[in-house]
Amino acid sequence: GSCRHRCCLGRNNACWVSGARQAHCYCDSYCETTGDCCEDYRATCRHAAVGCAVGPWGPWSGCSSPCGVGSKARSRQVTVPPQHGGEPCPDLKQRRGCLGEHPTCGMAK
Repeated sequence: GSCRHRCCLGRNNACWVSGARQAHCYCDSYCETTGDCCEDYRATCRHAAVGCAVGPWGPWSGCSSPCGVGSKARSRQVTVPPQHGGEPCPDLKQRRGCLGEHPTCGMAK
């Protein structure tokens, strides 16, 4: 079998060829975990998987409502994008509830 001109990234059960002894060998990055890579997989797909890396969370925003129930949000940035079938990025945004308590809230009728 050969991985030439076949897929290399990620997990793809349709990406296989007949290998030694008529067994299937796989040509995607998951074959390294399962131990059933085609003989030329490492030469053809020599790039190691790189998982996503993210920076620290930023500060929470102010409450979206000056008076009453609202929400706050924060985010973080991708510092290293996933490559060659590496782990995908985790959530980059978070939201939580808040209660606006602007000094003028109690004055409204």
